[in-house]
Amino acid sequence: MSRKVFIGDTEYFPGISQIEYEGPESDNPLAFKSYDPNRVVAGKTMEEHLRFAVCYWHTFCASGADPFGPGTRNHAWARAADAMDRSRDRADAAFEFFTKLNVPFWCFHDFDLASEGASVAESENNLKAMVDLAKERQAETGMRLLWGTANMFSNPRFMNGASTNPNFEVVTWAAAQVKAALDATVELGGESYVFWGGREGYVCLQNTDTRRELEHMATFLEKARDYGRSIGFEGTFLIEPKPMEPMKHQYDFDAQTVIGFLRHHGLAGDFKLNIEANHATLAGHSFAHDLRMAADAGLLGSVDANRGDPQNGWDTDQFPLHLYDCVHGMMVILEAGGLQPGGLNFDAKVRRESTDLEDMFIAHIGGMDSFARGLVIADSIRSDPRLSDMLKNRYASFDSGDGKRFEDGELGLAELRDIAAASAEPTQLSGKQELVENLINDHMAGRAAT
Repeated sequence: MSRKVFIGDTEYFPGISQIEYEGPESDNPLAFKSYDPNRVVAGKTMEEHLRFAVCYWHTFCASGADPFGPGTRNHAWARAADAMDRSRDRADAAFEFFTKLNVPFWCFHDFDLASEGASVAESENNLKAMVDLAKERQAETGMRLLWGTANMFSNPRFMNGASTNPNFEVVTWAAAQVKAALDATVELGGESYVFWGGREGYVCLQNTDTRRELEHMATFLEKARDYGRSIGFEGTFLIEPKPMEPMKHQYDFDAQTVIGFLRHHGLAGDFKLNIEANHATLAGHSFAHDLRMAADAGLLGSVDANRGDPQNGWDTDQFPLHLYDCVHGMMVILEAGGLQPGGLNFDAKVRRESTDLEDMFIAHIGGMDSFARGLVIADSIRSDPRLSDMLKNRYASFDSGDGKRFEDGELGLAELRDIAAASAEPTQLSGKQELVENLINDHMAGRAAT
């Protein structure tokens, strides 16, 4: 569906109209080649499958600054002298962008949307004012909020963490932010709420009581859940894994670490995982691996769609233009039954050297087309009986006889020993990895352009 384009008192992206699907033959950089929101794949439209969202922080708050130099972009929405005027200008620019790109969802941190005040009360008032404005913009345009979250890592008070901070006073300030951000998410109809433990970890193991900090984090999450439910939040709470940076070690290291933490503390009923591709690769995994671990546990909630650079050891947050990643990721997502109420949020930023306003659109268009291609190819692969038959046959020895009895927990270790002793040397079975990879390549070659 098309959303009503919002343009406030200032048009921040002049000369760019709503992005439309023009098909694979188009050479227009400001058009979709593969993402047709109304195209039906595997029983749902592309828009329903992919549920794209634009992140507020990288897209409208980032200036292109890095540790070696200042920003390279001086956006018109960031020039007002008053902080709240900048917040209002930024919101107008954001909703113009959302609606011209024609995505259904957006995401925000509290202090991306509103400027942080000098006190808890001032920050709450600033956020409330901006939520009121955003609610008006949503009503005007049909935009929806995928999820909200709180930035508890940028302010110096959080240098030693938020919920895991060794200073109780800091924990209370973190709680105040989460309460306000949950209030804002509920007011805006957010479908999920994310916790990214930006500094929930340690730098020096010898000055850190890790047991106590992990218990504090679990208690904090429990109380946040209880408050969210008390104000009518019916959505999913999400934890976003990351192994390192900014801390030496983050407590939410990867998908399996978070799954174990949630189960250990009895939180898996309300919390799922928000998997970020770049975070998975920093942990030494692939994007598809962390998706698979979360899906296998029944805890796949949402996705931050981006990628890293294998030549860099940090979180580069590039746009997801690597087709293999998109195909492998969508294979897992389709098998898991989709992401709703989650989605694909572009937690990505244009490169420091990409300074034209149109580059923001071009980057998102490329990411949306890449995942649309990935969806079509993944559906084609999953419909190929050769792949499913190979997987089934590889584990066929567990489908009957003693193998089935083992899966059902009926055989003890001594009984397994006796079966081995009465058997010949096990048959060597090929994993057929190259054949699997070739079949996936065949589907990609036939489907990538459609």
